Amino acid sequence: MPWLIPELILKPGKSEIMSPLNRRRIANFKGNRRGYISLYIFLILFSLSIFSEFLANDKPILIYFDGSFLFPVVKSYPETRFGGEFPTEADYGDPFVVELIEEKGWAIWPLIPYSYDTVVFGRPAPASPSEENWLGTDDQSRDVLARLIYGFRVSLLFGLTLTLFSSIIGVSAGAVQGFFGGWIDLLFQRFMEIWQSMPRLYLLIILASVVQPSFWWLLSILLLFNWMGYVGVVRAEFLRARNFDFVRAARGLGVSNVVIMYKHVLPNAMVATITFLPFNLGGAVTLLTGLDFLGFGLPPGSASLGEMVTQGRNNLHAPWLGLTSFLTLAIMLILLIFIGEAVRDAFDPRKTLATSKE
Repeated sequence: MPWLIPELILKPGKSEIMSPLNRRRIANFKGNRRGYISLYIFLILFSLSIFSEFLANDKPILIYFDGSFLFPVVKSYPETRFGGEFPTEADYGDPFVVELIEEKGWAIWPLIPYSYDTVVFGRPAPASPSEENWLGTDDQSRDVLARLIYGFRVSLLFGLTLTLFSSIIGVSAGAVQGFFGGWIDLLFQRFMEIWQSMPRLYLLIILASVVQPSFWWLLSILLLFNWMGYVGVVRAEFLRARNFDFVRAARGLGVSNVVIMYKHVLPNAMVATITFLPFNLGGAVTLLTGLDFLGFGLPPGSASLGEMVTQGRNNLHAPWLGLTSFLTLAIMLILLIFIGEAVRDAFDPRKTLATSKE
């Protein structure tokens, strides 16, 4: 699979897009076949989940009706648009609406004709896997596969967003502490000791009883605490690097502290931080899953992996519910761990130096 990653190394005599160090890092990453393949599997699954509405939906992707093309996935159309009687949004699962569309056109449906909240009528709840519902239905007659696709997207987007903002805040705080030191470092350390002692779960329970949790509400609350995991590593790197000769030389030339921090010292400190990112992403996904399982996560009815775990616990007579959520979480975390190992190998200075000597 080497052709999947475009080679950025140009021929001799031409300008190089990447530095020799970054080329060696990419070579080390590709040398870890397990992590290299896991990255592509993860990207494929994540890309598919981004387009969940086109994979699992109770609305057609495309409708050709009376000489015009309609896109119900993107835009809502009233039933009167197809010759119906009600001005409300058309129910494309209604046989009457289906007949109206077939009289003057046709429709292209998604691979799974159910959304995460679509109720499947005519079957017991929960129902075992069948040709119509590949992974069965839950105890509210909702298609499990559709909820799995949407829940996978919500969990990954939540984890990626939390990891991104946490890393930005944590790296910035650690850089300020380590570079300036003194009373600034002392005040930050005392503040973090007090802030870390606050019980996050109890705080979430109290706030959940007052405010209805939502995606951004949960993200904001967890972001208040999650950034502190990055401070220690970045602070230690800045404390070590602030006395290096190139930093003193930059100060002697009159370079500002901000430029020295983020242009000269930060690249050295980011090696350890980038190595931890895949593992922190897995931790963020697991955290949301645990909150949903306990009932303090996303609102009831939302598509989430934690809610599917709860479904499996409450319906032991329907093993497909528990197995689906368990295998999904296991595969996701295994892929992230393998990717994290490959990133660690890519930034390992011992392997980088060994590759350069060869």
